[in-house]
Amino acid sequence: MRAYEATYILDPALSEEDQTALIERFQELVKSLGAEVEAVSKWEKRRLAYEVNGRREGIYVIMNFKAELPVKAELDRVLKLSEGVIRHIIVRTDEG
Repeated sequence: MRAYEATYILDPALSEEDQTALIERFQELVKSLGAEVEAVSKWEKRRLAYEVNGRREGIYVIMNFKAELPVKAELDRVLKLSEGVIRHIIVRTDEG
């Protein structure tokens, strides 16, 4: 298994309950595919460097997990299709 870090920006217009539901949904997706979620960190609302989809602010969430490549690909696909996600990136954090 490889270590990954998924960073995604949630729409600040979402309610607190909707934000929590999305964060839990992505965690459960990763776990259901056999990966191990190590940590999830939700930051407060932050100003974006540039406007994205008409938004100047977003709520950053960082999830560290260990998984195989197909899990990363599925999480990437789901993040692309999710309404409340403005932007996302998944990077490998281990060496080699």
